Amino acid sequence: MEQTFKATEINVGFHPAGYRIDKTASPMNRYTKWDILSGNHWCNPKPVCFDSLPQQGWFAKDKFDWNEIDMTGERNIRLC
Repeated sequence: MEQTFKATEINVGFHPAGYRIDKTASPMNRYTKWDILSGNHWCNPKPVCFDSLPQQGWFAKDKFDWNEIDMTGERNIRLC
């Protein structure tokens, strides 16, 4: 089983409840809440403040590819 971390320990990572932290991203994408659909499809990212994030249970990642995400919602609508 993968090691989990506290939110304060994450530079780039995700929480199974649909949250992502990416401190390398633009300010609007640093802390986001996503809808998770069947098949583990993440869509409709919404910016959130750090204080609203779960504090435990985070998984570290090397990076997220934000170029693969259409923030206008067009791609997200098809996934959702």
